[in-house]
Amino acid sequence: MTDTNGAFAPVEPPDGSDPATVVDAEALGAADVEESSGPKRPERIPIPEDDEKRARLVENVRAALAALPNYFRSETNIEGLEAGDLFSLNSVLGGTIEVQTVATLNRIREVWDPDEEWAEYGFERSSQSFPDVRLVTRAKGHPSPVLGIELKGWYLLSREAEPSFRYTATREASSPYDLLVVVPWRLSNILSGTPYVYEPFVEQSMYAADLRTFYWEGLRGEGSVVHPTGVTPYPAAKSAISDKPVSDSGGNFGRVARVRGLMDDFVAEVLGRAVSGIPARHWLNFFKTYTDNADSDAVDAAVVRALNVVKKPKEAERAARIADTLRELGTLISGDPIK
Repeated sequence: MTDTNGAFAPVEPPDGSDPATVVDAEALGAADVEESSGPKRPERIPIPEDDEKRARLVENVRAALAALPNYFRSETNIEGLEAGDLFSLNSVLGGTIEVQTVATLNRIREVWDPDEEWAEYGFERSSQSFPDVRLVTRAKGHPSPVLGIELKGWYLLSREAEPSFRYTATREASSPYDLLVVVPWRLSNILSGTPYVYEPFVEQSMYAADLRTFYWEGLRGEGSVVHPTGVTPYPAAKSAISDKPVSDSGGNFGRVARVRGLMDDFVAEVLGRAVSGIPARHWLNFFKTYTDNADSDAVDAAVVRALNVVKKPKEAERAARIADTLRELGTLISGDPIK
């Protein structure tokens, strides 16, 4: 699932940041930024035509990432969670998911290196570097790294209902071969179990940086982002490689989940996936409602209100069944019946 398109997030951000600083599609009107008299919307950077070997590698790595749900295995097992703890899971397990994703890629090297053209290479992760996953070798006389992945985990039931990481690396820190990858995940039994991953979002990292900056400057004016100088691909760990906005009181620069045309179609599609027969967005709405309300009647009313927005008869029938299921879940979580 790659190269997705979408729209900016709503005015009122779920993370409580300053609404005045959040990018908003309605504030732009019906027209896209690129339809104004400003700069042209960026395009993906072509891979050099004289490097067919590395071009094949990129496509094969994309195929391996698409197959990740089929091969991902985790020995991490979570038990005894309360509903209110769910929202902090990404900060607790996000790094573990990334480590296990790298281990999975190395385990299925026959997918990304079917002809053994890169037999000396393996993926390594360093959380202090950009990109934080690199395909490297220790063999002398071979280029290294040859490909990088900026890898992020996204816990599907996080309060923000979108990946909340900031992607601030300047475009020059990437090569045309490098990728930005976001892996959605959840626990196998909702409140417990082992991590289960979905097919990730995959995009050229240089293009993602260009599109992020394009929209920020489209709203705030050319020159509203300051770029570091002297940056090259695969910089040393902890190098100063971040683009910095001139003004960003809400801390929203780099929130690529809110950039039109990048990944919000992907986010909407994943949140629509069924989790134990119920779309993930309904689970998320329920857990948010439950943790935000101490009164069981308020929880019940809020869940019913959220589900009653459907209009079609079949959807209404399904909504009623979902409401019944969530009421039962509330009883299991709290030990008290939700009337």
